[in-house]
Amino acid sequence: MGKYLISASYTVEGMKGLIKGGGGTARKQAIEALLKSVGGSLESIYYAFGQEDVYLIASVPDHVSAAAIALTVNASGAASVKTTILMTPEEVDQAAKKTVSYRAPGH
Repeated sequence: MGKYLISASYTVEGMKGLIKGGGGTARKQAIEALLKSVGGSLESIYYAFGQEDVYLIASVPDHVSAAAIALTVNASGAASVKTTILMTPEEVDQAAKKTVSYRAPGH
């Protein structure tokens, strides 16, 4: 199960729906149901000021499921979603030990 940072910006219609539909707690429940539908779970959720309106950390079975979430939410028109794959320190250790063949441009 992978960890993902998912951030979203609500559209005007999405923000109206948030206000009309019970606020942050109701959206949290909807997000939990969304994640559960693909075999995932919600670790944390925070609303924010700024470019993004909501941030969450989720466990999702695979990249295909994470993409399905993003496609579905983006297609709704209520929010624009960005997904970032998160890695543990141990996964970075493994990556650092891999031998990679690479030639930089111009070399």
